[in-house]
Amino acid sequence: MRVVCDFDGTITRRDTVDHVLEELADPAWRDVEARWVRGEISAAECMRTQVAMIDASDGKLDALLDTVELDPGFAGFVEWCEARGIPVTIVSDGVDYFIRRILARHGLERVHVTANRLVETTPLALEQPWSRAGCAAGSGVCKCDVAARERSTLVYVGDGRSDFCVSGRADILFAKASLADYAAARGQAHHVYETFDDVTRAMAGLFGRVMLKPVAARRAAL
Repeated sequence: MRVVCDFDGTITRRDTVDHVLEELADPAWRDVEARWVRGEISAAECMRTQVAMIDASDGKLDALLDTVELDPGFAGFVEWCEARGIPVTIVSDGVDYFIRRILARHGLERVHVTANRLVETTPLALEQPWSRAGCAAGSGVCKCDVAARERSTLVYVGDGRSDFCVSGRADILFAKASLADYAAARGQAHHVYETFDDVTRAMAGLFGRVMLKPVAARRAAL
């Protein structure tokens, strides 16, 4: 069993990238966002273009990132999983530097992160080594590709549009906001949550009976 979590809006209380863009980027970033919503550009191109619009010193960016709040139950959830040998990975279509800065402030730098890579040039740039041609989401990080690399029971926790595709691969899905609506519309079994305290409680109830069965039987049971 392994846990894969989205970051922005899932582990954080708000979308970190949008927060940085709102405070530090050229207002034209909203026009780029609108083009993505209309389907004129991919999510990957949208992110690259918007990150290049951020205009701030390292100190100003760090100060803003240091105001981002985590879900109050996430640290406890990580500790619960670690105590049971369940690996937790963050797979995000956000920005690695943003994520690692926020995690480090909460003593969670040990959590593995897969995300777009920030290149600290002038202007800022974004590398997307986890993109994949033909990715259904058109994202800089193909979450389906990352999630498929290991054969084990997959627990996925997410909240939004970038999670739609990968959610179909989950053996156990925790969803809120638009991801919960998407799963419900598809008739996919899922657990609705508000905070990671809800996820921990649900996992505690599932853990004993699921882990005692072979993988195929686990999936049938869920």
